[in-house]
Amino acid sequence: MGEVVISDFQVGRWLVKPSLNVISRNGTAARVEPKVMEVLVCLAKHPGETLSKETLLQAVWPDTFVSEDALKHSISELRRVFDDDPREPRVIQTIAKRGYRFIAAVSREATGQTTSAVTRDSIAVLPFINISPDAENEFFADGMTEEIINALAQIKQLHVVARSSVFSFKGKHIDPRIVGEQLNVRTVLEGSVRRIDNRLRITAQLINAANGFHLWSECYDRDLKDIFQIQDDIARAIATRLTIALDMRPQQPLVKPGTDNLEAYSLYVKGRALLYRRGAKIGLALECFNQAVALDSEYALAWAGIADAYTLLAFYGFLHPETSRPKWLEAARRAIAADSFLAESHTALAFGSLMFDCDRAQAEREFLHALDLNPFYVQARDWYSCFYLQVAMGRLAEAVTHAISAVQADPLSAYANGILGLLYGTAGKYSQALHYAGRAVELDGESLLPRWVLQIVFYFSGCFAESVAAAEATLPVSGRHSWSMALLAVTLDEWGKKREADAVYRELLARANREYVQPATLAVCAGAAGQPEEAIDYAWQAMAIRDPFRIAFSTHWPLGARFRARLHGYPRFRELLSEMGFD
Repeated sequence: MGEVVISDFQVGRWLVKPSLNVISRNGTAARVEPKVMEVLVCLAKHPGETLSKETLLQAVWPDTFVSEDALKHSISELRRVFDDDPREPRVIQTIAKRGYRFIAAVSREATGQTTSAVTRDSIAVLPFINISPDAENEFFADGMTEEIINALAQIKQLHVVARSSVFSFKGKHIDPRIVGEQLNVRTVLEGSVRRIDNRLRITAQLINAANGFHLWSECYDRDLKDIFQIQDDIARAIATRLTIALDMRPQQPLVKPGTDNLEAYSLYVKGRALLYRRGAKIGLALECFNQAVALDSEYALAWAGIADAYTLLAFYGFLHPETSRPKWLEAARRAIAADSFLAESHTALAFGSLMFDCDRAQAEREFLHALDLNPFYVQARDWYSCFYLQVAMGRLAEAVTHAISAVQADPLSAYANGILGLLYGTAGKYSQALHYAGRAVELDGESLLPRWVLQIVFYFSGCFAESVAAAEATLPVSGRHSWSMALLAVTLDEWGKKREADAVYRELLARANREYVQPATLAVCAGAAGQPEEAIDYAWQAMAIRDPFRIAFSTHWPLGARFRARLHGYPRFRELLSEMGFD
């Protein structure tokens, strides 16, 4: 049933995050050794009970011989962190010649959790299993899953868990009852896809998440050309089984593929799956989308994918904005011209308008239109909350509300949890910020964004040692990404480590001599290294080429505010802010 995840909990006023080996209180965090955390978790699972030394040694160091000194060290470290006096203990009590007893109050961490009671009509569509001989059909099976999710999401009375959360179960054999508990749903759909040449066999089972009983099952043997009809049939069968009245004309299809070209459809599905992974996968996704529109020039979803890919390539610093911006704009316009009723098309136009052009009016108009078309499109809600409401406009309370909604719709999405953690950190709610940032890393520790969010949340909270440690974990995973390096330089500088901050800046400068590095990150890094004139030069470059990461100069979040404070005495910098509309 997969690895058991230890949830966060509270010890009095202390927040314990086992997944991060962090114990925090009032914005101050202490990192402990993994074995020390295991001792704490073992004791906290049995509050009020005396656990012998042998029990603890076997639980924490199974099948390994260690002396009692290792356990004594762990207990000593925990007492140091909790400021617990062994003579008058409040957390861990020593029971002479017997062991230790955990005497502090233990509770589940109250962080403004976003889960709610299970809704009456709710479903999680687990990734369909590819049992085809060709492994390449994995993407086809994923596309099948996503289309059914999108079809069911159109039924107003039905709560449908978003893609990222259900795909976190991909490749795992999880009891549907556990899925129901983790995703807060009453029903689970699982199935398989077998494709040989132009023939399909698709099986689907609807399961009661409370007791594991099958509510409905069906097997479809059809031609490949019937794929969209099969998806529609499955969605309607589920709606009927759950006794949900379809709030639409009976003849109106739930599945709207957007193309009749099955090869283009397969390429689009593969591209979207790659785009979700970010990083180097963005370029591979772009190739798939380009091949899809070469087969069907009116395929709106594929054009929206191209637009998103070009914006993200520039945002992450993989492509120069002067190359990516015109291609984003053409693709976004083609997407809307092909289908003006797609949330994906309007989101693509909104995101690029904000990132490349700082056009707040168009971004708001397009984001709101997208959310009106599809309130469950989590990508639109997260981009709207973080980049428009918070960074561009400073409407933090609204931003947090939308980010919470995104996590409710997609609770196991590393991206959604990371964005909410970032916004809580911006708001100065560091306990909540650490909870969601840590959850994001727990869900996807191989991606840049979750780890960078954890790094910046520690920085926001003034935990500079922890932020540097998070950077050291982020840099190898991200290929020493410039976002992480710039933030590391800022943190080192504010921690009083000027020489180390300068070394980070010099490394980034050396890289910029060999390849494109976002000038906005160079500006932030130069400011941290005590080079204000260079910082201003790079900031002007960022504006001139429409570097999307120039959002870092916004006063509406702590990093931008501190960067501006360093340079505000320079007239040339104030002129820049006025030009950018950030004054």
